[in-house]
Amino acid sequence: MKYADIIVDITAEQLDRTFQYKVPPRLQQELQVGMQVEVPFGNGSRVRKGYVIRLTDRAAIPEERMKEIQGISPGGVSVESRLIALAEWIRENYGSTMIQALKTVLPVKEKIRAKEERTVALLLGEEEAREKLAFYQKKHQQARERLLEKLLEEPRLDYRKALTQLNLTPPVVKAMEEQGVLRLESRQIYRSPLPRDGQREEAPPLNEEQTQAAEGILEEWRGENRPCLIRGVTGSGKTQVYLRLLEEILAQGKQAIVLIPEIALTYQTVLRFYRRFGDAVSVIHSRMSQGERYDQFLRAKKGQVQVMIGPRSALFTPFPNLGLIIIDEEHEGSYKSENAPRYHARETAIARGKLEGAHVVMGSATPSVDAYYLCRQGAYRLFVLTQRYEKRPLPRVEVVDLRRELKEGNRSIFSRRLQEAMEDRLKRGEQTMLFLNRRGYAGFVACRSCGQVIKCPHCDVSLAEHRGGQLVCHYCGYQRPAVSSCPACGSPYVGGFRAGTQQIEQLVKKLLPSARVLRMDLDTTRKKEGHAKILSAFAQGEADILVGTQMIVKGHDFPGVTLVGILAADLSLHAGDYRAAERTFQLLTQAVGRAGRGRQPGEAVLQTYSPEHYAVQAAARQDYEAFYEEEMSYRQLLSYPPASQLMAIHGSGPEEEQLDLAMEYMRRFLVKLDRGGRLQIIGPAPENISRINDRYRRVLYVKQEDYSLLTRMKDKLEQYIEMNSGFQKIAVQFEFNG
Repeated sequence: MKYADIIVDITAEQLDRTFQYKVPPRLQQELQVGMQVEVPFGNGSRVRKGYVIRLTDRAAIPEERMKEIQGISPGGVSVESRLIALAEWIRENYGSTMIQALKTVLPVKEKIRAKEERTVALLLGEEEAREKLAFYQKKHQQARERLLEKLLEEPRLDYRKALTQLNLTPPVVKAMEEQGVLRLESRQIYRSPLPRDGQREEAPPLNEEQTQAAEGILEEWRGENRPCLIRGVTGSGKTQVYLRLLEEILAQGKQAIVLIPEIALTYQTVLRFYRRFGDAVSVIHSRMSQGERYDQFLRAKKGQVQVMIGPRSALFTPFPNLGLIIIDEEHEGSYKSENAPRYHARETAIARGKLEGAHVVMGSATPSVDAYYLCRQGAYRLFVLTQRYEKRPLPRVEVVDLRRELKEGNRSIFSRRLQEAMEDRLKRGEQTMLFLNRRGYAGFVACRSCGQVIKCPHCDVSLAEHRGGQLVCHYCGYQRPAVSSCPACGSPYVGGFRAGTQQIEQLVKKLLPSARVLRMDLDTTRKKEGHAKILSAFAQGEADILVGTQMIVKGHDFPGVTLVGILAADLSLHAGDYRAAERTFQLLTQAVGRAGRGRQPGEAVLQTYSPEHYAVQAAARQDYEAFYEEEMSYRQLLSYPPASQLMAIHGSGPEEEQLDLAMEYMRRFLVKLDRGGRLQIIGPAPENISRINDRYRRVLYVKQEDYSLLTRMKDKLEQYIEMNSGFQKIAVQFEFNG
């Protein structure tokens, strides 16, 4: 016998409850996850619609108490059905509950009351209206008299203004409507988050490389329809290729989703697309009000929007006829969810594309090693743009060794070369961006004299500095006391990097008192339009220098910027993460690429304690292929993704001893399952931040080449956790290749 878990009349209020029904024999071959069905619900013979979220052979309640599905709803598979099928895919591949997956793909948590514009319209001709007015005057119905007099002057009135200005109550209007004197009209108004500045623009002609990429992608769509990756140097015009592909999709009457890594990119990206496609474009992001988000999803579902732009959550826009998903800056870490389900937008977009017959196109100057590996394997199709638009030169990059600066007496965070370059740009009226690489901030301990990093002897990642003077490895749990001097050269200048953007801003103003300085970080962008205001001001030349963290180096196009200064480039290089070199290369390459995007050539000054590192050298040369080859050799040697597969099991709980015991039991259970010795199990160990809100956090890593074997281990662990009462206070999340 088959059974179906069903959500009845799906709304967010009911997401936390499913009901199980018997599947009649006549539907067992046809019924699928995501389908809308008709089921008896409650007492009596009431029939309601619901969605199938799971099919199973196990009955949750005695069969005699279970009702039977009456039939599959006519009308085919709805938008919600396809999203529910996607939620099932997420649950299976990322290890979460179905409820967590559903709340991810159906993100509008509660229905926001629609915003309406209401109008009072006169129905009577002038002669009839005058007669009615005389009647009201005779009967001393003064409120009706005031309204009718106003309608004779203006046949259409705003409902709310009429109530306020004429001192009316709603029953007065309703009574006159019932008498046929007037009609109350309603029109839904959508809250629009779009910028309305900027004229519509025609598409500039594509250059030869862009044309080849666009035509090659269209050819792929007619054939295998593999996901396509555009690797283009910074400033090569990947967005122009996206716009050409969007024109093709919109001409077919289909819709498209454009994913961008984070809110900081929204301003410029939306302007580019809005200037081309106008009101066909909408946007969604976390800083919008709940009402604005609800309205944009509603417009998309009704087909009133054709292009939705936004970060990771925009992937679940309920388009009825989705044709294309574009993932810009595909390499960005923000595409990976940090909460359950820990899904990756790239993989999930490809899954949604397969479910709905949509195409997927990705772009980046520095593609993720995972995506490029799949290109090499033939799973994705690769297109390369080697030149900047209009053949503008790439920036000239100078690598400055901060160890030498210290030896020669310069204790400032700005190297002498960077100081000279900043002064020169200020005199010439050109702009400078100062990028503080805070990723991995204070996550490692290094010597400022020789650059030596204190590493784990077992895992080849840096040790992280914890309170209490301990250095800890977050992969295997190795610990050692903090050091007061460098074990390599004996220098006392050992520790984490402490400077922040605010200190950098103050130092710049002290060094260059006449410079106009803007700072962009979490503090200055907390307000709703914070990002847009700062970026707009800098784009319009209202500042000479922009100081910021990674949010200023991702995808922005400022033609006036001719100098980029990268402060402490290797802060992210020694973070306790196997992707540290990859993320450093990506950040540095993207930062360098902000310079010289206009008519003037650009320059970048890259300050580092590790000038010889392959990630720093490849970024300085803008040489992706060289970096990829070097990085993959390390990944293969150490069995890290994509050379192998990695499952992280994250546990958290209020009691440290109980959590440690639970994690150890999970390790033993995996060892017991692994009869052939195929799994490589590391840990458990403390998380990077080992306690948050009085909940302790631990992680267990499992490596294996076969992804399907890891997902089977995940399934068995979920069953083990569910059966054991000791895990009741322990929250467990699974993450793959994070």
